[in-house]
Amino acid sequence: MASFTERIRNVFSPQERHASITTAADLIPPRNGSSRKGRVLVNNDSALQHSAVWACLRLRADLISTMPVDVYRRVNDQQIEVPKPPVLINPGGDNCDLQEWLYSTQVDLDRAGNAFGLITERNGRGLPSRIELLPLQSVVVVYRDNKLSYRVGSETFEPADIWHEKQYTVAGLPYGLSPIQYAAHSIGEYLSIQDYATDWFNGNAIPAAVLKHTKSTVPDDKAEEAKAAFKAKVSAGELFVHGNDWEYTPIQAVDSQTQWLAAKQYGLTDIARFFGCPSDLIDAAVSGSSVTYASISQRNLQFLIMNLGPAIIRRENKLTKLTPSPQYVKLNSDALLRLDPKTRAEMNEIKLRSRQLAPSEVREQDNLPAFTESQLAEFDRLYGLPKQGGPDDSKAGTNND
Repeated sequence: MASFTERIRNVFSPQERHASITTAADLIPPRNGSSRKGRVLVNNDSALQHSAVWACLRLRADLISTMPVDVYRRVNDQQIEVPKPPVLINPGGDNCDLQEWLYSTQVDLDRAGNAFGLITERNGRGLPSRIELLPLQSVVVVYRDNKLSYRVGSETFEPADIWHEKQYTVAGLPYGLSPIQYAAHSIGEYLSIQDYATDWFNGNAIPAAVLKHTKSTVPDDKAEEAKAAFKAKVSAGELFVHGNDWEYTPIQAVDSQTQWLAAKQYGLTDIARFFGCPSDLIDAAVSGSSVTYASISQRNLQFLIMNLGPAIIRRENKLTKLTPSPQYVKLNSDALLRLDPKTRAEMNEIKLRSRQLAPSEVREQDNLPAFTESQLAEFDRLYGLPKQGGPDDSKAGTNND
């Protein structure tokens, strides 16, 4: 078997090499000539039958795709927000807005390490203005004679015509590695356990059994007849009636065989590690292990820093290429931290006192209009006029009369 280094070198040999993004076969040789793990074929679609895979992909894509996307440029060392170009509003046309586009590409990035789109329109600056997303299975990355190209169906495209985002990269490869491919054994184990449980309880939850004739030895041909008659009755959910010459003994699972229950439970946390999602966030925490956080915001902050932060930065850098220089794109990750009302109120109070925010801006965050004159007059009547020291004065709000 070729070593990892040799397989890397083979990918870039002078001969043409096709690298299927969905399998990364050049890096992971199939075991025993098959891509099956046990009885289960693991690929980008079948892996979604694993609840932990689905939960991790959904959580990461949900959060990143719903973060507000803002475009800025620096003027006199100040960050000024500028209008977003159309490609950052409806990147896939009228039928695909930015949230759907970001969600779809994030799912592909997290499960396969790559996301592809065909650039179908450009603006006057030559930048993409419309990017039609491509299914992973339809794209093949081709590297030949030190030249990169993409094959979509029967057509070949130059890199300038394809939008290609990637993550989980290694040096020397023109595409990202697929977590599903490397997690195939863990995913296959879990799916095989599901098949095992389904087979065990197949036929109205009747387990395998031994049907024994206690009066005499049954010839093979008669045994087959008895077996067929028994299966015909039982598989249809009917009762099997017999006298005292037949003995029916269900095969009970011994303790060592029931370990598949524990394997199924721990398989969830194993997958969570592959897909960069803490197991407690997908309801897959192992019994007996717990971490206590002071607040929801503290938990979300750790998730943002340790898991989502690098992915967000990579996406910002790639989306920035859709805007003219010196503009740049930022995903507003503060939206992830707005889930704890108490912490948010305390932070707003600090920003009000330090004059980082105006009251109208705080109310806008809560989807409330600015104070009216009658509301301001009511505050003055109830709490008195504020001191001239400003909002950061500890005695602000007391009556000066």
